[in-house]
Amino acid sequence: MKKIRTHEDLDLWQLSMTFVTEIYSLTDAFPVSERYGLTAQLRRAAVSVPSNIAEGSAHQSARELIRYLYIALGSLAEIETQLGIAKRLGYFTDSYELKTQSFRIKRMTIKLIQSLRNRQNNP
Repeated sequence: MKKIRTHEDLDLWQLSMTFVTEIYSLTDAFPVSERYGLTAQLRRAAVSVPSNIAEGSAHQSARELIRYLYIALGSLAEIETQLGIAKRLGYFTDSYELKTQSFRIKRMTIKLIQSLRNRQNNP
């Protein structure tokens, strides 16, 4: 098992960074009229995921990290909703890859929260 020194060592953070680039690529094709609407919201929510993982990792307590991980989960829910809206508006067709990445990030985040809670309860 590799030693985790910073948030950049977390597979979860690395995957979420890749997810951000995918969201940016997708929204590049959205109509110009959405630049300050859905495009900006999607990008902000996507950037929020790895940012909150990083910020939570910088805190010294597992409790704080868990709090920031829940914020990241909230951002993922926003992204899923916004992608659904964009799809309904016809801005893109269904993206299996984005759904898979989102699900994987969500699953990894939940598992990390569970692991941190177990460590808190069983020191």
